[in-house]
Amino acid sequence: MQSMRASELSTSSQSLLEQEQTESQPKITIKNPKKLAFLPLVFLIYFEVSGGPYGEESAVGAAGPLFAILGFLIFPFIWSIPEALVTAELATAYPGNGGFVIWAHQAFGPFWGSLMGSWKFLSGVINLASYPILCVDYLKLVIPIFSSGLPRFVAVFVSTLVLSFLNYSGLSIVGYTAVGLGIVSLCPFIIMSLVAIPKIDPSRWISLGQKGVKKDWTLFINTLFWNLNFWDNASTLAGEVDEPQKLYPKALFSAGILACLGYIIPLLAATGAIPLDQEDWVDGYLASAGEMIAGKWLKFWIEIGAVLSIIGLFEAQLSSCAYQLLGMADLGILPMIFGARSKWFNTPWLGILISTVIALSVSYLDFTDIISSANFLYSLGMLLEFASFLWLRVKFPALKRPFEVPMGLPGLVVMCLIPSGFLVYVLAVATKAVYLVSALMTLSGVAWYLFMNLSKSKMWFDFKMEEEKLDNEEGA
Repeated sequence: MQSMRASELSTSSQSLLEQEQTESQPKITIKNPKKLAFLPLVFLIYFEVSGGPYGEESAVGAAGPLFAILGFLIFPFIWSIPEALVTAELATAYPGNGGFVIWAHQAFGPFWGSLMGSWKFLSGVINLASYPILCVDYLKLVIPIFSSGLPRFVAVFVSTLVLSFLNYSGLSIVGYTAVGLGIVSLCPFIIMSLVAIPKIDPSRWISLGQKGVKKDWTLFINTLFWNLNFWDNASTLAGEVDEPQKLYPKALFSAGILACLGYIIPLLAATGAIPLDQEDWVDGYLASAGEMIAGKWLKFWIEIGAVLSIIGLFEAQLSSCAYQLLGMADLGILPMIFGARSKWFNTPWLGILISTVIALSVSYLDFTDIISSANFLYSLGMLLEFASFLWLRVKFPALKRPFEVPMGLPGLVVMCLIPSGFLVYVLAVATKAVYLVSALMTLSGVAWYLFMNLSKSKMWFDFKMEEEKLDNEEGA
């Protein structure tokens, strides 16, 4: 009798667990007639991660052609694929705006969900601040007046506002703009690679670098890491995607193929077609390589492509930040006002405004350490994300997962440990200034969480309560 009783209790407990998780799973259903289609989603993910081969040059300068080629061939398997698989499983299991915030919230509770939101949001808006600056840095090559002073200040300010308004005009518009930007910015590299074919000497690919040039392994690893990162950023848009359970895995796979080919093909063309001068291989050198391979016209096109790529990066990152805040409001972590949408475009106008204002404020600072701190916070967030992924497998084994990584828990642990090692490395090599700034940002995130709890208890702001979220779900 006792064994039958225990069996009944076990079955009942499992049933309650499944019921509880089924209720909590969708959480947020967005009534949006203009859902994001497959191709725009692919290019938004592409711009979250890559945006083209711009920036890969430092890998050659740091370690030589052979290691750079091997790095961009191998690193996706030990870093990008695990991160993309985690994103595919969790974004389809919890298809709501907020992405990684929802995952940490479900796995470890509201504190860790809020802290994840703080880490990823601060990281995102600080990186966002760098893109208008990069745009102006390219423009000053054509219009020198933008090099310094008031004209530079105005150029950064105006470009930020214009790009933010594009984001405000609608996610579908942003998505199809990303498609156009991606195609146009990749075209010069396709042409460069085709023109380079008869000039390629395969023996140049196996060069370990020039004699007398010391290898910089820290720069090499960082270049690979940051050029093949941020696969999870588009998860904050899951509530805006048409059939996310079907489209997300396909879009991640397609964006992964596009990003990897976008790196390796131009790298093979440039390193194989021109003699190695390793110290020249710094950011922007592919434009010079294009000139040597095909002429000055191609260099100009690559530089234009770089500006277009930066615009795509800005739009993708701003979308991620804005919809993250909307998702946090839907979870009840932030006040409901953070989920306010435009009546004209159905976009989270307050999230866009807050992200833009913070990015503008940061852009006028000397923010080398701040950018490094943003990457530090992102690494902390990724460690929490991997932990959330593993714990959700343990906590909710019966959770409906439309896409499930086909491994048992031991295999998943190994899959997550390898990229986690790179994250620990990034944290370990940080400077004292980065540790200090990161600690202050983290404390600010903790203080914000406590303030939000106080606001709920004092009813200073309106928050979505659990009952409201379930009512919304039932009425969707």
